[in-house]
Amino acid sequence: MPRSRWSGIKDLSPAERLAGLRERTGLSEVDLAALAPEQGLSVDGADLMIENAIGVLGVPVGLATNFIVDGEGVFVPMATEEPSVVAAASNAARLAHATGGFRTSSTGPVMQAQVQVTGLPDPHGARAAVLEHREELMAAANEVDPVLRRLGGGCLDVVARIVETRRGTHLVVHLVVDVRDAMGANAVNTMAETLAPRIGELTGGSPLMRILTNKADRRLVTARAVFRTADIGGAEVAERILDAAALAEADPYRAATHNKGIMNGVSAVVLATGNDTRAVEAGCHAHAAREGGYTSLSRFEATADGDVEATVELPMPVGLVGGATRSNPTARAALGVVAPDSADRLGRIIAAVGLAQNFAAVRALADEGIQRGHMTLHSRTVAIAAGARPDEAGEVARRLVASGVVRSDRAEEILAELRAERGAQGG
Repeated sequence: MPRSRWSGIKDLSPAERLAGLRERTGLSEVDLAALAPEQGLSVDGADLMIENAIGVLGVPVGLATNFIVDGEGVFVPMATEEPSVVAAASNAARLAHATGGFRTSSTGPVMQAQVQVTGLPDPHGARAAVLEHREELMAAANEVDPVLRRLGGGCLDVVARIVETRRGTHLVVHLVVDVRDAMGANAVNTMAETLAPRIGELTGGSPLMRILTNKADRRLVTARAVFRTADIGGAEVAERILDAAALAEADPYRAATHNKGIMNGVSAVVLATGNDTRAVEAGCHAHAAREGGYTSLSRFEATADGDVEATVELPMPVGLVGGATRSNPTARAALGVVAPDSADRLGRIIAAVGLAQNFAAVRALADEGIQRGHMTLHSRTVAIAAGARPDEAGEVARRLVASGVVRSDRAEEILAELRAERGAQGG
């Protein structure tokens, strides 16, 4: 049985879950210590990461279970404030077990930097001059980061594009770089800064911006899973899932929410592992609009057997080295749980989580409606916000769900009733 299966985890305490995680992964108490707030990122640590630090924001970290990615069971930490996300992803991963879980592919850890050149009297000639010196520019880029080159990465290509803007015709030179296990921003930005003067000499123009692009369309990851019709509620539910997904392909209003569901899973893992949520989100939404209109990042289709096959393709610029992945102890602990052997592997796992979360949401919408399950899990948060103590929150949440009205004002009424009852019993 894959180690990612864990029945009854929702009924355990956080301490019991940590103990069970240690047992299942072989990680030590020290390895996971930073998941506790008192041992995680300190204010002093935060002050070294950003400017003007005044504190640290706590975000719940949950454990997604049941994932099989390319034949390997994996536990996945997810940092999110939204109820139902972890449970939904775990449930969808469980449903995918019958057909082998998630299968993934990747184009590799390739990022690009852009050097913008303005003031060109002959932009086509300037482009040709850059391409004539392609080998020279690649060699110069690789001299900037010999360690990256030694690890098997480095500059793979130089591309030159003519871009018409309302301010005139610009030349944009791309440095295409294999960044290995880094997210890659620092590596490609440094290369662009270093090569900009030479590009200016070759083109006779003025180099302006020298910066990576977050449109990481050379760092794509795909994930795929098949969900058996018998396991997801029958043929009618399967047809409704396919119809719901088809609307997301055709209607940008629906696509925005559909893709937000994908990002519920993606961003939660990206954040937990100390990676750049804004870079990943920007790249994914740009990818959704790559053909000129905004559409779904995933596709749902019927297989020859009548089951539902779900696929997703996402840019995934994440890393294992540099940035918060190393400076934030909680991120290090989360990476220890996932235990990816490369940034590429981490990206594949993240894509699988995004697809699982997406399928779970679409299935809920097509079957019982999103509110029923979401509000059941949300009720405890509402109870705590209304002032319920830990020993009261469970009962207030239960009564909220039973009443069919999960709102703060109703939670306050129920809390008052509960306290009155307990006061009377005590008297």
